[in-house]
Amino acid sequence: MIDSCQRNNRPRSTARRRAALALAAVGLLAAAGAVVLPVAASAGTTLGASAAERGRYFGAAVAANKLSDSAYTTILNREFNSVTPENEMKIDATEPQQGQFTFTNADRIVSHARSRGMSVRGHTLAWHSQQPGWMQNMSGSALRQAMLNHVTQVATHFRGQVVAWDVVNEAFADGGSGARRDSNLQRTGNDWIEAAFRAARAADPGAKLCYNDYNTDDWTHAKTQAVYNMVRDFKQRGVPIDCVGLQSHFNSGSPYPGNYRTTLSSFAALGVDVQITELDIQNAPADTYRNVVNDCLAVARCTGITVWGIRDSDSWRADQNPLLFTSSGAKKPAYDAVLAALNGGTTPPTTPPTTG
Repeated sequence: MIDSCQRNNRPRSTARRRAALALAAVGLLAAAGAVVLPVAASAGTTLGASAAERGRYFGAAVAANKLSDSAYTTILNREFNSVTPENEMKIDATEPQQGQFTFTNADRIVSHARSRGMSVRGHTLAWHSQQPGWMQNMSGSALRQAMLNHVTQVATHFRGQVVAWDVVNEAFADGGSGARRDSNLQRTGNDWIEAAFRAARAADPGAKLCYNDYNTDDWTHAKTQAVYNMVRDFKQRGVPIDCVGLQSHFNSGSPYPGNYRTTLSSFAALGVDVQITELDIQNAPADTYRNVVNDCLAVARCTGITVWGIRDSDSWRADQNPLLFTSSGAKKPAYDAVLAALNGGTTPPTTPPTTG
């Protein structure tokens, strides 16, 4: 492995030759009185900047209680151009008592991101998990109305501040059945997902509305096909859905599939965007991270990637060391692989990290 000092001093002869040729060409054109076109900007030197040059975002899940950690925010502010609140927008965090909403921590994340020019993904409006006790104890029409009110109130609060919502999260069962997950929300009626999307559209018409799930990466899996069929049905019937989120938590039990690009392109062919929303990969293999990025770049409607945490110590799977930065904040080989992929296979000269 090359350490940071060696990496910073690595010669970049190809890039320098290209720059010299470009400058020479501009000089010749100017001398001849020709119209001078601006020289193309050099490749980005951070994940967010490089993704933006490819018309995409590269984001991270963020915890409000870590925004006071300067090492954490230094990496966040330098590397990413999109943020997803990790837990702060979930139901138990935003409506701990029925009808009593609190947005302090979510607002803190949104304010931090937007003040630095980052976009925000909202996560999540309707989910069977992380429900407060009062919602867990409800059922039937009362639960349906409470869910719709929650969707409406939270989406309204963040209207104009969030570019995309994970409206419904993890509504399909694991295994080979392709069935909906049995949950209190599902038991209010099979149309509950559609109802949530319609409420979200009414509350925040400018945001992209996404369905988000895990284990939907392999195109051959029944769960993937079930989500695909739901999205196709929604598009055919005019139910407002704009995007599908693949969580893509890869490990030995759920490895990166060789048909991942097929999954991305198949969803995109339905007329929705595809977003990789919660990426982490056990032991952070550089080749697998590179493959995921290249698969996204190969699909025009794959609009961005979010890693679920910043440093390994921030991960919900910290024991698997699945992220792009070590617990001490050092860049891993997987980081270099991702950056190179975003830059079309070329890693640019690194610049000294900024602080703040």
